[in-house]
Amino acid sequence: MAKVAFLGLGVMGFPMAGHLRKKGGHEVTVYNRTAAKAQQWVEKFGGKSAPTPKAAAEGQDFVMCCVGNDHDLRAVTIGPDGAFAGVKKGATFVDHTTASAEVARELDAAATKGGFKFVDAPVSGGQAGAENGVLTVMCGGAEDAYASAEPVIAAYARMCKRLGPAGSGQLTKMVNQICIAGLVQGLSEGIHFAKKSGLDVAAVIETISKGAAQSWQMENRYKTMNDGKYDFGFAVEWMRKDLSICLSEARRNGANLPVSALVDQFYSEVEKMGGKRWDTSSLLARLER
Repeated sequence: MAKVAFLGLGVMGFPMAGHLRKKGGHEVTVYNRTAAKAQQWVEKFGGKSAPTPKAAAEGQDFVMCCVGNDHDLRAVTIGPDGAFAGVKKGATFVDHTTASAEVARELDAAATKGGFKFVDAPVSGGQAGAENGVLTVMCGGAEDAYASAEPVIAAYARMCKRLGPAGSGQLTKMVNQICIAGLVQGLSEGIHFAKKSGLDVAAVIETISKGAAQSWQMENRYKTMNDGKYDFGFAVEWMRKDLSICLSEARRNGANLPVSALVDQFYSEVEKMGGKRWDTSSLLARLER
């Protein structure tokens, strides 16, 4: 058992912090920008809440974080009330935010200067993965930082791996989102084509899912896509945020991402259709306008 703080109780952070308490058996203190959400978590799982990131981080062995973007991340880490002002020497800060590799390296340098460890550890698996404790966690950071954090992360992870130095976890999450963008667009076009051809979509997917076309997206999303239901899962606006990070990094490293850039444009069209909060599989809705 360890003393752990968790910063950010959104759709991912709320259940992740809960697993630390119930499954991991850790002593957990939470912080959330909206204090009522922190109180709600305490009422459900026990533990404590703190009024600031700094107060939450003080005296903890591990500080976990899962917020919205680079700006939010800097807001809860840097500054007089930020967590980095409270993290004790030798502790480990684990960031589960999907953010840029640049901010991960920036915070790793600040942590080193402050005498504690840093791991960038974005996750994949969505809300369901967080609630069921089966997330895939992609990590960057020093080997000793990762080794200390891995047993704690295990409370909500099915797969956890270090991919390299600071920033490597974020770069791997970018690869993940690049792959998903192409897969969802391909699946959307396939279902659209099957419908236009007068085929039984369920029968088609049952058949081709046993072959080379099989994917997680096909297995888990085709039924709701076929029914025109997009009110669950990973939201379009979040995917666009992630793709913007991918495209920005590609401009820096010289990678060519024509499909990702195109799919991002398609998602912007879905947003204009009122689908900002629709699931990412709503690319099909754009084809069926």
